[in-house]
Amino acid sequence: MSFRNYKEKIDEGDTVILYISNNVYAIEVKPEIKNKKGEMIENVYQTPYGALKIRSLIGTDYGSRVDLPKGWAHVLQPNPELWSLTLPHRTQIIYTPDISMILMQLDLVPGSVVVEAGTGSGSLTHALIRRVRPHGHVFTFDFHEHRTNVARDEFKEHGLEDFVTIQHRDVLADGFGPDINGKVDAVFLDLPRPWDGISHAISAFKQQGGRFCSFSPCIEQVQRTCITLQELGFQDISTMEVLQSELKVSKRNVAVRDLSFLRHKSSESPVEEKPNSEKSYTVATWPTSTTGHTGYLTVATLPPTFIRKKSSTNNIEIQKDLTNSEPMAVDTSS
Repeated sequence: MSFRNYKEKIDEGDTVILYISNNVYAIEVKPEIKNKKGEMIENVYQTPYGALKIRSLIGTDYGSRVDLPKGWAHVLQPNPELWSLTLPHRTQIIYTPDISMILMQLDLVPGSVVVEAGTGSGSLTHALIRRVRPHGHVFTFDFHEHRTNVARDEFKEHGLEDFVTIQHRDVLADGFGPDINGKVDAVFLDLPRPWDGISHAISAFKQQGGRFCSFSPCIEQVQRTCITLQELGFQDISTMEVLQSELKVSKRNVAVRDLSFLRHKSSESPVEEKPNSEKSYTVATWPTSTTGHTGYLTVATLPPTFIRKKSSTNNIEIQKDLTNSEPMAVDTSS
């Protein structure tokens, strides 16, 4: 239950993050586990610095240091960012830089209702739950039944089942279902053909509209998605790519010459070729190479229903005017 609320001490059944030398590992606090023969044995986790008896973590403060035979480690309370680094990968996951931009672009606040398709490994789902709780809800869908069942078990183990509903469903073919039509503030699609899911997203949005976002690795997917968004009345359509750059901070010594003699015009002192002293500066340099491409984020706004109807009516009238207009006379005498 360590994902649900912030806690001071580790309880049995919690998921903790073990931090060792810039590496993180997710551990479920169970004093005993079953071996291959089905027998219950003491739960011991092997680390690069020796064995850790999981039973010893119960009652330990989060953030404290635990001793290992050849060193030590720290036990941290899990959050969506740490979970993304340690979760078992069932699909290619979305990491924190893209997740942060997605949460901001969807305009999510506590109490929002959001749809996600597909669930995958549940990395983004954990971040969505944290943003909309305690009164909001996340509806997440995946077409792969096994991934759906595993993710459902994880949400239950983490104590988050009250804030998320996960379904095994092909949303491109069947939509999101009638139960959530007209109830959603935001929709996120991580699908091979997001343009086929946009019409279903419109049905799920509330009458006042909402925010849409899709994640696609290929620019051809982005092009078709943008065309469909425009055709279906979305506004403020834009596409972005989040690339993370880490600046290297270091000390640099700069040679300095004493030019104070230049203040006196009559001075005949020659300029020394060698510097008189050095001065140290703290500088930051850009990396020689940047992080590789992950995916493109396409975001858009669906306006309220009455604006959509008005825009649709204007388009129909324009089409009628163009159809009923008389052909222009052309002078062929010359």
